[in-house]
Amino acid sequence: MNNSIEIDGAVFCGAAIPTPNATLLVISGKNGLLGCGYLSVATANKLGDALAIVRGVSNYDDMLSVSVCEVSDAAAALGVSVGMSGKDALKLMK
Repeated sequence: MNNSIEIDGAVFCGAAIPTPNATLLVISGKNGLLGCGYLSVATANKLGDALAIVRGVSNYDDMLSVSVCEVSDAAAALGVSVGMSGKDALKLMK
C-alpha cells in the first residue's frame, strides 16, 4: 500500500509491504529513504543510497517519531545522524 505523507510542505511516498511475519515499512524522499529494520544499511552503502533506519515501528507515525538508530554513509553526508527523529531525518532527505 502506497501513501503520500506531507512533512512541512514536502511530500514523501510511504510504502507498507506485508510479509508472512512482518510488514516492511519505507518512506521515500527525493534524496533518500527512511526504513524499518527490515532494510540493510550495508546494501545502501554498496549502492550509494541515503538510508536511515528506525526499529520497533508498526506504522508511519511510529517511523516519524522514533529515533534513527543507523544511517548509511550517503545519509550521513546529508546531515542525518543516529538519535534524530525519523521526521527530522526525512526533512534532510527531501
